[in-house]
Amino acid sequence: MTNTDRQTDPQDPEYADAPAARINPHIPHPARIYDYLLGGKDNFASDREAAEALIKLSPGTREGVRAHRAFVGRAVRYLAAEAGVTQFLDIGTGLPTQDPTHVIAQRAVPEARVAYVDNDPIVSVHGRALLTGDPAGATEMIEADLREPEKILNDPAVRDLLDFTRPMAVILAGILHFVTDEENPFGVVEQLKAAVPSGSHLLLSHITMDFADHLSREEFTKPYDKSSAPMVPRSHDETMRFFDGWNLLEPGLVEVVTWRPDLTEYQEEIPGGHAWAYGGLAIKP
Repeated sequence: MTNTDRQTDPQDPEYADAPAARINPHIPHPARIYDYLLGGKDNFASDREAAEALIKLSPGTREGVRAHRAFVGRAVRYLAAEAGVTQFLDIGTGLPTQDPTHVIAQRAVPEARVAYVDNDPIVSVHGRALLTGDPAGATEMIEADLREPEKILNDPAVRDLLDFTRPMAVILAGILHFVTDEENPFGVVEQLKAAVPSGSHLLLSHITMDFADHLSREEFTKPYDKSSAPMVPRSHDETMRFFDGWNLLEPGLVEVVTWRPDLTEYQEEIPGGHAWAYGGLAIKP
């Protein structure tokens, strides 16, 4: 029996530990919902149903997600091309199908090294197959949960790939709004910040209700109620707390569409006018 067979045969005793055994197609997952909204194909009916509920709630959801992805791309491009960052720890990466971090970074710095982390088994399975980049650099996909930062930081694959004595970029794009207050999101981020040296960067984005006065919190978060992670939108002040002690780069923490827009790129109009997400980039003093 091949390794692939072992991952897909429920009769095999090792099946329970295989990624395929841990994928529940009936429970929507944020990474797969995001994949569907970006036009990807690695999602299930439950994910598509949740995504369509979001679109019904806000007709600009698809455009907002693409605007968020474009913000991440601009920030990573700045980090590699202008800030000289060669190491990236991308947590909650989702499916790397739309210009992922390593592709953007290695265009500017071929030797860039990227460790991807996600807790969805389907991301691990498909991600490893998609992680082809410049041979001068290196990428790795690790299955782990942001809520357990010590496991990420001590993972042998992460430690082998990244040098924690040298500055790196920690990317938390579109992930922290799936960590509830009871799960200590600010403490989690502080552990990650403490683990990297001076000169490191924090790239962060977060869903907000600051532009959704017409909706109640219950309406806003309802499409994620049955997902593997409920959504917790946070205000500008709450999101700013994640950057405590670090220096925010211009233009600060702003709506993702207004973070250093690239006027040479097509600017997609978002129905409703807002992407409902803040984004920012900071450096450790």
